[in-house]
Formats: sequence, structure tokens, C-alpha cells
Amino acid sequence: MPNNSKKHEVIKTRLHPRNKHNTRYNLKELINSYPALSPFVKLNKYKDESIDFSDAHAVKALNSALLKQFYDIENWDIPKGYLCPPIPGRADYIHHIADALANKNKGRIPKGANIKCLDVGVGANCVYPIIGTSEYGWSFIGSDIDPISVEAASKIVKNNKKLKQRVSIRLQEHKKDFFYEVISKEEKVDITICNPPFHASAEEAITSTKRKLNNLTHKKDKTIIRNFGGTNAELWCDGGERKFVLDMIRESKKFSKSVFMFSTLLSKQSNIKAVQMALKEADARGVKTIPMGQGNKSSRIIVWSFLSANEQLSWVSERWK
Repeated sequence: MPNNSKKHEVIKTRLHPRNKHNTRYNLKELINSYPALSPFVKLNKYKDESIDFSDAHAVKALNSALLKQFYDIENWDIPKGYLCPPIPGRADYIHHIADALANKNKGRIPKGANIKCLDVGVGANCVYPIIGTSEYGWSFIGSDIDPISVEAASKIVKNNKKLKQRVSIRLQEHKKDFFYEVISKEEKVDITICNPPFHASAEEAITSTKRKLNNLTHKKDKTIIRNFGGTNAELWCDGGERKFVLDMIRESKKFSKSVFMFSTLLSKQSNIKAVQMALKEADARGVKTIPMGQGNKSSRIIVWSFLSANEQLSWVSERWK
């Protein structure tokens, strides 16, 4: 008789130790928080309660439950077809960035509304601001080139009292810019974050989606239904992740005195060398690569600054009290 049992990791050791999602989901508690999740919870082939991660509706319900239980978000919704991101990975980025700031503050994570974070490409889901405001009390600017994403994220902020005074959603009208027209002339930003479009073309994005769905369902399905969603602007751009990040680095130098620390996710190992070279050519300081992992996927965060050591000390003493 086949053994369909499966041993589960008690602690997801690849996630940050402060990540609230570093143990298996307690689906009963999640259903108590968000009853609409219940219809999607079923026994899998290992006789465990789970959801079908190839089902976009199930993934959206799970995210709604996680945001309700762990971050006290009562009203969260995204337009059909828009990115429904895995919450644990998003939380990991925020916690690692908090540590990067703490390294400049004698090991203490700077907290409170005076710490301002810019999320470049906030998306319709607004997840990074939700986690950052909840975990560390930071203020957020969320920018996006897509008016529908801006409208959806603004609605999430408007419909959740805890976000209203902490999160500002701004439309980036110039699609090739990152910081221009988003950071105002006298505005100071403590940290920028970004999850760049991964792919270089729509065809590449479709191929990747097919592969992920085949792995989830173990079926060769020609129908493209993205379980986590994602519009073109969210999933791909000309030149892909590499060009996107290199362009961001070039523009970041123009904001060298307005931003304490810049950062971005970098998913592809093959892009690290080009990014490090670009940062060296831009005379960036304090460049670090922070490894990050979720499940079988490995990624990394690149952080950099243009402030001298004395400028950083002045910044910290003036803003991080």
C-alpha cells in the first residue's frame, strides 16, 4: 500500500525569524478570521487540509485571511487578473530591510510614522505598505504606473482605518521614471523597496506561468490562468529585471541626498554581476546583497546608498529619534 503521508517542516527555516508565517498555516484559525476561506480548504493527496494553489480564487481567499488575521486588514480586494502575491515572501523583504536600517542605528530597528518607505510599483494589492505599517509603524508612499493599480491600492488604504494616516498612493505618470514626480523636492525617504517585473517579454511570462501551473497540477494545461494573477506591467518589461534595476540605479543617484537607503529585489542570479558593476560605476556606498529564500525559491535583496558616513549619522540623529 502506498504511503501518502508527508513529513512537514515545523519551522520554515528559510524565512526570516520574525516572519509571522514561518510555520505552517493554521487553516482553522484562518477560517475563524475569514470564513470565506472555508469552501476552498480540502484534503490533499497527503490527507492534509490545504487549498488548491492553482486556483486563483483560493489563493485570493487565503491572502485575505492572512491579511485579516496577522495584519488586521478588514477590507482587502484586488481587480480581476491583478497580482495576488505570496504574503510570506513579502513579509520577509520588510523584515530584512528593517534589519538593514537597524545596522545603521546601533542594532535598533527604527520604528514609527517618521520612518518613510517608498514602494516602487506598489501594485493593486498594497501588501508591502500593509506589512510595514503593521510590523514597524512606518509611513509609506506607494507608487505605480498603472492607474487601475493606483485606484485599487487607494481603495484598500481608504477602507482600512489603520492605513489612512500612514499610506499615500501616487501615480507615476512617466513610465520610465522611478523617483521623479513621486518624491517631492523637500521630501526625505528613509528606504525604498521594489519588486521588479521579472520577465523581458509577454511570451516569457506566459511560458513561466505554464511551467508553474504544470508543477502545481502535474498536468499539461494550455489554458493560461495565473494563480497569483499579474498584469503585463507587473510581470514583464522591455529588458526584464536587469534593465529595470540598472535604470533604477542610474536614477537613484539623482536622489542621493533625498533617500537614506535604496533597495530592490533581484530574483535572477545571473543579474547580480551587472547590478554590482552598475553600483560601482555610480559610486554607491554600503552596497550589500542580502540572501532571501522561500520554499525552493532563492532570491536576494540589493541595498545601497550615496550618503557618506557622516551624512548617515546626521540623518539618523535628526530623523530616527
